[in-house]
Amino acid sequence: MTTTTPRAPGGPGFLLGRQGGGAAGTAPLPRAPRPGRSPRSDGHSDRRLRAALLAILFVLSLFAGRLVQTQGFDASALAAAALKQRLSQDTLPAHRGDITDVNGQVLATAVDRVNVTVDQTIVGQYTVKEHGKVVASGAAAAAAALATVLGLPVADVQASITGSKRFAYVTKDVSPLTYRQVAALNVPGVYPEAAPRRIYPAGAVGASIVGFISDGGKDIYGIEKAENNVLSGTPGHLVFERSQDNRQIPGGEDAATAPVPGSTVRLTIDRDIQWKAQTLLDAQVAATKAESGYVVVMNPKTGQLLALASSPTFDANHPGKANPSDTGNRALTDRFEPGSTSKVMTAAAAIQEGVIKPEDHLTVDGQIHRGGATFHDSHAHGPEKLTFAGVLAKSSNIGTIMAGERVPPGTMYRYLRAFGLGQKTGVGLPESAGTLVPAKDWSNSQRYTVLFGQGLDTTAVEVASVYATIANGGVRVPPRLIDSTIDPSGTVHKVPLGNGVRVVSAKTAATVSAMLENVVGEEGTGKAAEIPGYRVAGKTGTAQAANGSHGYSGYTASFIGFAPADKPSVVVAVVIQRPQNGHFGGAVAAPVFQQVMTYALGKLAVPPTGTTAPPLALTWS
Repeated sequence: MTTTTPRAPGGPGFLLGRQGGGAAGTAPLPRAPRPGRSPRSDGHSDRRLRAALLAILFVLSLFAGRLVQTQGFDASALAAAALKQRLSQDTLPAHRGDITDVNGQVLATAVDRVNVTVDQTIVGQYTVKEHGKVVASGAAAAAAALATVLGLPVADVQASITGSKRFAYVTKDVSPLTYRQVAALNVPGVYPEAAPRRIYPAGAVGASIVGFISDGGKDIYGIEKAENNVLSGTPGHLVFERSQDNRQIPGGEDAATAPVPGSTVRLTIDRDIQWKAQTLLDAQVAATKAESGYVVVMNPKTGQLLALASSPTFDANHPGKANPSDTGNRALTDRFEPGSTSKVMTAAAAIQEGVIKPEDHLTVDGQIHRGGATFHDSHAHGPEKLTFAGVLAKSSNIGTIMAGERVPPGTMYRYLRAFGLGQKTGVGLPESAGTLVPAKDWSNSQRYTVLFGQGLDTTAVEVASVYATIANGGVRVPPRLIDSTIDPSGTVHKVPLGNGVRVVSAKTAATVSAMLENVVGEEGTGKAAEIPGYRVAGKTGTAQAANGSHGYSGYTASFIGFAPADKPSVVVAVVIQRPQNGHFGGAVAAPVFQQVMTYALGKLAVPPTGTTAPPLALTWS
């Protein structure tokens, strides 16, 4: 019997056997795996290795591309961004322009001051060396050094420089000289902050015109506000590189745009005349225990306001101590019924219309009934035989009604408007427009009260402009307060005069002026306004003061006039509100007029004309 021994897999018998399908019934034998490899692993491993290699190469290409982009294409942009992070910008304030009077006397100016600031996080790096050795260091040593220079308690300085704030104030409002001493200490983190301060050398003189700027510039009034764009200039800028410890990097990038100073504003105000008017007005308001008062001094030919005094007033250097109602200029904002000073317009209208002449005879009774009301003069009297010139000289309400009612209401209204009533003057400061309703809206009695200055209201500047119109030969020139501006180069830019508007003829103006001279004469109500050597024309006013509740309380005493009467150079208006010691314009306001006018004529070197006033009869028989 023959025995067959099975062959091991992979032996000769296996190799000789059919593969991939042999004789029927014979199954193919699988190939034995190679030593060290698992079945089906070769192709998959290669593919995985190739994929991993490609992924690595792709990532490396991204890094390489980004590196090329960063170092090649984006290098300048990134450098610029880094520089931008280091750059710091400070504003360089522009020097604010001055405000001066018409002669260049300074009424407002800016002085350089410095606020001392600190970065508390680095001030502790301060050291003091002597002979190369550190003898003091830290915030305590810095506080001691700063306190000595600033004249402050060491404890206060140390409290202000100690902490974690990147910005804090050590002290404010020090002089540039003092800060130079601070800078010489080389305290890390201590920096200057420009803080120019506004000062007003004239104090209360002209304060209600010039106005003020409060600390920090939060509040601004007067010319300071009205001409702010002219005065403020254009700030500059300083750009520089700052290190992480907040210091400027020496030799780093820096650029500066210089500030452009503001222009100077020159007013028409004369400081000396303003001072005299303010002093006399304050004294009279106090003496008569009045509520308030105003004085206006004006050049009738140019409209220039030489003084605009208001009482009570305030010191522009200390506005926080002022009553808010005193910071405006009452001569522009307070409205009042002018009373008899308004009669000059009635007289001018009636004469211009040819319905009456100064010498015409009038019989003036003690009362008159018109428009459902009974009117009286300021004093009781029987029938008086007065000329129209006498009516104005003695300030008769009844005589004024008798002359004024000859002018139709619509015509009278047009004259009042032409004289400037019911309109703002446009001087550039906050002001009120007087109240003058159209003639068609006048009540029956108002048609007559407007003739002697009630039933309408005005401001002191408005009514001063009325007298300036008569003084200027019947031509109204708008009041103005700004003479010129002076730019940083020194070029003067004059403000043009306003266009004059003829209200009445030169002949009518001369006639009314002659009548007003008689008011200041022996028989007139304004004798206290006489000035030796000068011809003076003017008018007293005593009106009930409206109290805002459709009633009256107290009086408005006034005197308005001009001199020399035959060659007018100056108009002065004085108004005292609710005086308690006397209330007639001839007694309360005329003396102030006389003193202000005397001073103004002397200051402006206006000589007497040497002529005499033409005689006008005041009475007839």
